[in-house]
Amino acid sequence: MIAPTIQKYLTDNNISYDLVPHQRTLSSLRTAEACHIPGDRLAKGVMLRDNGGHRRYWLAVVPASRQLRLGDLGMQLGQDVELASEHEIEQVFADCDRGAVPAAGACYGLEVIVDDELARQGELYFEGGDHATLVHMNRDEFARLNAAARHGSFTAPAHEQRATM
Repeated sequence: MIAPTIQKYLTDNNISYDLVPHQRTLSSLRTAEACHIPGDRLAKGVMLRDNGGHRRYWLAVVPASRQLRLGDLGMQLGQDVELASEHEIEQVFADCDRGAVPAAGACYGLEVIVDDELARQGELYFEGGDHATLVHMNRDEFARLNAAARHGSFTAPAHEQRATM
């Protein structure tokens, strides 16, 4: 099952998709492995908040195979950002399992920024709000899902993780 908020948004906006059930996993890369898809095609959502205390939230959408660089993202947004707390994430994504943040922020009222690496993929997948179902769609439908999103380059290959955070 995908989260009701996502399902309603996809239906209301006539976005074509299909569902890919998989064994329950606890990380995006393990999900990609379990589904036999490249990590570059699995989009993951990372919820952020501004670091100035204004309670402004963002959803950064990045490939599972890459690591978010907060400094680069902050420069592109024109403000310092930090990871949202688990409590904040649970409040926003109330109909999703803990840690299963979908790459669909508009339906949850979040501003979205999508990493440019995802635009290179012909088809994309993302968690449907649980740890056992992926939503699959082509690049054009994913662009419609995130139509109001900003775009930028703010990730690095995962092997650079510790050096870039």
